Amino acid sequence: MVEAVQVQLKKGVLELCVLALLSRGDAYAYDIASRLAKGIGMGEGTIYPLMRRMQTDGLVETYLVESTSGPPRKYYKLTDRGCESFSSQKSEWADFSAAVNDILGGAQ
Repeated sequence: MVEAVQVQLKKGVLELCVLALLSRGDAYAYDIASRLAKGIGMGEGTIYPLMRRMQTDGLVETYLVESTSGPPRKYYKLTDRGCESFSSQKSEWADFSAAVNDILGGAQ
């Protein structure tokens, strides 16, 4: 039961976390997945479908960078729409988490 709750909480903030990482600079999917795995324990398999959806939604765009150790890497960068979405979601998260923390703080 606790694991199911953890998974749902993580899935709920996954897009926000990806937007936050990309707001700091362009990155390729494996790098994003590694940082998410380290930070919030999300598996690599969840990131690729999310990145495709975010690209379809116009939040990110891609470009290729040649690699000295293999094929070119596909990098993701925020679009203007992605930046706006990040700002909006970050604000919503702050309000929501403050409300939840207020409720939890009052719980006995």
